[in-house]
Amino acid sequence: MFAALPALILALIAQPAPSVMAEPDFSWLAGHWRSEASGRVSEEIWMEPEGGLMTGMGRSLRHGRATSFEFAYITTGENAAYFAQPGGRPATRFALVSHQGSRAVFENPDHDFPQRIEYSREGDVLMATISSLDRSREISWSWIRRE
Repeated sequence: MFAALPALILALIAQPAPSVMAEPDFSWLAGHWRSEASGRVSEEIWMEPEGGLMTGMGRSLRHGRATSFEFAYITTGENAAYFAQPGGRPATRFALVSHQGSRAVFENPDHDFPQRIEYSREGDVLMATISSLDRSREISWSWIRRE
């Protein structure tokens, strides 16, 4: 019985360590983002993540008049999620399902629309797409980084 003990100890030591997913980094999203076209303005402003939280807000204008606004925040810890509050309504949670570099996807299959929120950044361009899970309905925006 004791003769098998060294083999058991060696087998346990040789086991790979459990993989630990790194905390997602959303710092690429921070900044003031704006687009202007045909009398329409859309912008989002995101604060740097700190203390496990990143806060943002957005607004849309048409011919100088506000048409919509939204508050949002992202929790950046182990259960990272995006919380949307369009028009200041109570927050709706979208769980982080994918993140890699400067791209993040959040989903809530129980929400009517959107069910999926995707952000990605390429250089000074930030893109966002909201959609149904099957992507049969989809709306996209792109903004340029402002100084």
